[in-house]
Amino acid sequence: MSTATFRIWRGERGDGRFEDYPTTVSEGMVVLDAVHQIQSDQANDLACRWNCKAGKCGSCSAEINGKPRLMCMTRLNELDLERPVTIEPMRAFPHVRDLVTDVSWNFRVKQKIQKFTPTAPHAADGTWRMQQRDIDRVQEFRKCIECFLCQDVCHVLRDHQLHDEFVGPRFLVHIAALEMHPLDTADRTAELREAHGVGYCNITKCCTTVCPESIAITDNAIIPLKERVVDRYYDPLKALVRLVRGGTKGESRAT
Repeated sequence: MSTATFRIWRGERGDGRFEDYPTTVSEGMVVLDAVHQIQSDQANDLACRWNCKAGKCGSCSAEINGKPRLMCMTRLNELDLERPVTIEPMRAFPHVRDLVTDVSWNFRVKQKIQKFTPTAPHAADGTWRMQQRDIDRVQEFRKCIECFLCQDVCHVLRDHQLHDEFVGPRFLVHIAALEMHPLDTADRTAELREAHGVGYCNITKCCTTVCPESIAITDNAIIPLKERVVDRYYDPLKALVRLVRGGTKGESRAT
């Protein structure tokens, strides 16, 4: 048993301050354990969002020592307990109270993305046929738990607050899962360039770094989507082909 100090942001609607809470910690504890202990013993009114405590619900996202992380997956033995451990709410979203932020913007964004649009069934019995390699390609994106840590660390949202112009890495992953699905027929390339703002991403890979599911967000989702936009709008050879053909009608979807 030892004692550590947790410097937690307290306040509402963006106004507040850090308060220090010395508390006893023991082997095997994670940051969420310490927060719960502080709630029990010192600050019964401390607001904190959590659910599964197993790294699968994405609810307990916060910034720990300045880095977006899941509190339930951040072990105390990974931190320097000789110094105060700072815990604060995510900065990319409106502050509600203490460690809680309003992430509802993310769900509104998702509603604006073209839904999965499958082909007609391949067989007379109303079923489809897919290759395993095509399934494997998009399976990685299904691991997303929507913790929104990648959204929080993204400088376009965090520093520049361009929420009206950029959907963020989480939803570029979602779009990639749809675009790369072998049965999907929708073409979202124009939306990626305009409404979804894929050009704002400068592929720093900070979103990949904080992903608790180790999804290769930048390499496997964002870069292929950016390549589609470049091929469609900025490739001079393809532009010439479209000019000869009289536009994009009949042009096959990028893969």
